[in-house]
Amino acid sequence: MKFTELDLPQTVLKGIEAVGFTELTPVQEETIPLALAGKDVAGQAQTGTGKTAAFLISLFTRLSKSSQKTGSDPRALIIAPTRELVVQIWEDAKGLGSFCPFKVQPIFGGVDYDKQRQSLKDGVDIIVATPGRLIDYAKQGVFGFQRIEALVIDEADRMFDMGFIRDLRYILRKLPPFEKRQTMLFSATLSSRVMELAYEFMNLAEKVNIAPDKVTAERVDQVLYHVARQEKFALLLGLMQRITDPCRMLLFVNTKREAEHLTERLKINGYKAAVLSGDIPQKKRMRILEDFKANRLHYLVGTDVASRGIHVDGVTHVINYDLPQDPEDYVHRIGRTARAGASGQAISFADEDLVFYLSDIEAYIGSSIPTVFPEEDLFCHAYKRYVPRRKPAGDDRRRSPEKSRKPPRRRPGRKTGDSGSGGSSKS
Repeated sequence: MKFTELDLPQTVLKGIEAVGFTELTPVQEETIPLALAGKDVAGQAQTGTGKTAAFLISLFTRLSKSSQKTGSDPRALIIAPTRELVVQIWEDAKGLGSFCPFKVQPIFGGVDYDKQRQSLKDGVDIIVATPGRLIDYAKQGVFGFQRIEALVIDEADRMFDMGFIRDLRYILRKLPPFEKRQTMLFSATLSSRVMELAYEFMNLAEKVNIAPDKVTAERVDQVLYHVARQEKFALLLGLMQRITDPCRMLLFVNTKREAEHLTERLKINGYKAAVLSGDIPQKKRMRILEDFKANRLHYLVGTDVASRGIHVDGVTHVINYDLPQDPEDYVHRIGRTARAGASGQAISFADEDLVFYLSDIEAYIGSSIPTVFPEEDLFCHAYKRYVPRRKPAGDDRRRSPEKSRKPPRRRPGRKTGDSGSGGSSKS
């Protein structure tokens, strides 16, 4: 189905044409007609299926046809669990809405607080936000929720996983009642807790279920290598040396320490890599992601927690350097490649410590991952060893008691060799 077959305003169609979209993806074909008919929608879909465009096109169309005009308070609200996802939605909105007269404002922590506050006071049409800072501004009276006529909740399952459900419920209770607004909810899984939220705050939502095997498995070439833990890096380098085409690679590990260690090992061996961890300031984090999107950086290492919300088209390879402990994380990880109709490769390493998670992963995805026992010529053992830096022994901030003890104060007229705590001793 083509977008020109839908009843869309010309301003919206021009934006769709500008970003190069012509035909609807399965999730778009299921959800957009329902949304255009005024229905609430609860959609199950993985990342990379076109769901962001689905709700943005529906949102722009509704606002374009609405009689309500721009005022000081927002008319639509999009809530997402991570800062990176907020930025991604905002960037997509700028492209698809380039011919629409709507002001879209991202709201999230870690960047200029007063600048975002002033933008809200100046008036916006659509807010794309994480829950925390949005609530902060709302409680200050910077803006009101009374004029909201459309709501989108993206990655609802992650809202629960990241502990945002209380904040989300607070926001939902401040909005106009569900019969006076349209709501679209998207989630990787429409679990009982997600559907309970839909029943409570949505108006007889239409369920749309796009099965994961339809949207990722056919386009992701999955392979698993059984390898000893101490041989994993040599195998990784061997595989990377065989990738001749330009690549954009995401590497997943299970701990922050391992992410930092792997990044340094890659860098010392000539691969321009960066790590995403919770300690990185937001501005630097955004700069790393921008470099990754612009192909100035080809290798990005992170954990599931630090990498949530990364949605970058054109990721060619996902490397599960560590097998995830949670089967759902495996699906989320490999869903970062083969987005928007492209193909991709997901490579996993099963070492002696983490291979025990493999059976749960395969049970969850409903199939066995093609397995390879690598031959010796696939390993690259000629690599530079990385030795973590250690402070010199004399540079330790915690000085030894002997060095930190101050010399005794000498009293006037007293010799250094005197003993006792009082006056002079008599012989």
